[in-house]
Amino acid sequence: MDTKAFKRSLQQSEHYHRKGFGHESEIMGVMNTEYQSSLIQQIRQNNYRWQQGEVTIHLAEAFGFCWGVERAVAMAYETRQHFPNERIWITNEIIHNPSVNQRLREMKVGFIEVIDGNKDFSVVDKGDVVILPAFGASVTEMQLLNDKSCTIVDTTCPWVSKVWNSVEKHKKRQYTSIIHGKYGHEETVATSSFAGTYLVVLNLEQANYVCDYILNGGNKKEFLDKFKNAHSEGFDPDSDLERLGIANQTTMLKSETEQIGKLFEGTMLKKYGPANLNEHFMSFNTICDATQERQDAMLELVEQKLDLMVVIGGFNSSNTTHLQEIAIERGIPSYHIDSATRIKPNNTIEYKPLGQELAVKENWLPNGSIIVGVTSGASTPDIVVEAVIEEIFATKTLLLTQK
Repeated sequence: MDTKAFKRSLQQSEHYHRKGFGHESEIMGVMNTEYQSSLIQQIRQNNYRWQQGEVTIHLAEAFGFCWGVERAVAMAYETRQHFPNERIWITNEIIHNPSVNQRLREMKVGFIEVIDGNKDFSVVDKGDVVILPAFGASVTEMQLLNDKSCTIVDTTCPWVSKVWNSVEKHKKRQYTSIIHGKYGHEETVATSSFAGTYLVVLNLEQANYVCDYILNGGNKKEFLDKFKNAHSEGFDPDSDLERLGIANQTTMLKSETEQIGKLFEGTMLKKYGPANLNEHFMSFNTICDATQERQDAMLELVEQKLDLMVVIGGFNSSNTTHLQEIAIERGIPSYHIDSATRIKPNNTIEYKPLGQELAVKENWLPNGSIIVGVTSGASTPDIVVEAVIEEIFATKTLLLTQK
């Protein structure tokens, strides 16, 4: 289908809303009450440092709610206020933060269930209100909701929409979109639905494999097995890797996206020569500013003397996971938690090691004076960061009293 024409048609519909409903100032007041933190504001004003007892907190200089996330949550709040009696659904988590999603459930916003790997839209009736989350929705989902004459409230982050525009350009020129991302992630599912021919590469290792295939050929079956579920229907590596465009999931590690882009550019340059490069390769900068700022701030933070690092965000949050990677690469003891409730009595923490299931660490806070680095993903409210810091202070105070 002509996805660009469909999107244009949808955006012109009276049932489609991309902006708020005129309650912005009132809603921001509510959100400030529910999600802002006076302690975090004090720490910001104190050069991102805070000491209490034996604990010194070093906060990253960019962390937490980004503009796109704050906008999406505010639009969801506005939607409930504007439609107080209608049934409201959301096609996925509004953002990857458990407390924010729970708050929407309390506001009687229904979440579309996933059954056997597929979303069950049968619960959505004609004329219901449906919110599209910050990382967007696939063309198929939007078409289904449009056919049901639903009121669609689109909170898709503009940075994600920018990536969609890039893959539309690839498709128009019959280039294959190489998407740096996780093929099952909601954002990449949405992005690939706007692409023509596409291949999703997870990391530099997979990108190197593809580039080697481009230059030297290989076993087609092995290739397709390796990228099962990560390519467009009918994908043929022998013919679909001749003209490439680069795109990315906006929450991926900036440095790796850049490396992958340069790798593919160098590969196409080697195969086709500088005179023909533009006929075989195209690239646009689709790295999200907020993702980049949080990663840059984390890179600065881990250069300081830290005894340990706490990274706060949803366990399914891609941008939070990549912040965790930075700490691990520096060899700093690091704990990815989604809320303060993960900090248990008796100096115990429940956390998620990178790429593993939840684990428990006893005696996680060392004895004596300690410096703790703290950051949070783009979907984490300040109030959650405050709760974690307060819990760290309380744990250390309790340890002192037990000596």
